[in-house]
Amino acid sequence: MARLSESVVNVIDQFAKLPGVGRKSAERLAYHLLRVNKSEALALAEAIRSVRENVRYCQTCFNLSEGPRCLICEDPKRDASTLCVVEQPQDVISLEQAGVYQGMYHVLLGRIAPLEGVGPDQLTIGSLVDRAHSGSFDELIMATNPTVEGDGTALYISNLVQELPIRVTRLARGITTGSILEHTNKEILADALSGRQQL
Repeated sequence: MARLSESVVNVIDQFAKLPGVGRKSAERLAYHLLRVNKSEALALAEAIRSVRENVRYCQTCFNLSEGPRCLICEDPKRDASTLCVVEQPQDVISLEQAGVYQGMYHVLLGRIAPLEGVGPDQLTIGSLVDRAHSGSFDELIMATNPTVEGDGTALYISNLVQELPIRVTRLARGITTGSILEHTNKEILADALSGRQQL
């Protein structure tokens, strides 16, 4: 078996640390870098350096930002009466791409997961409660993931703000248009039944 140079092994090892990248994929990425022209490879290195040095969390909502506040928090056209609570900055991107929500966000930077050692104090729940107490929101939309941890986090937060005059809602769940009932899992069916609406 041929031995690889230390530099190639190092870049493979670094790629293999990325989420969802196994050893074989890391090797393919490393060999790709060796095949492209030098300027492309260095552009990737510069992009990584730049994102680490320039991107931080918004001081208001904890979304990704290159300044003290993110572009959404700075946008005066956003509906400042509605606050959507999500787990990660990627969730903001998904909701924004849907193009139907025009309110504000709050990113928790995770979810309560006791088995993983993640408690409320390790998230941005304190800042969220402070924002809720500011009195500027009419509705708090819980858009945590539909998992045991996500639902538990949403319930925990709703208990913290239950005394406030804020309507707490959650994203609708259920069967998507075009689905077939026999191919729908029981959790989706249960959500669809419990969240049924007047016809």
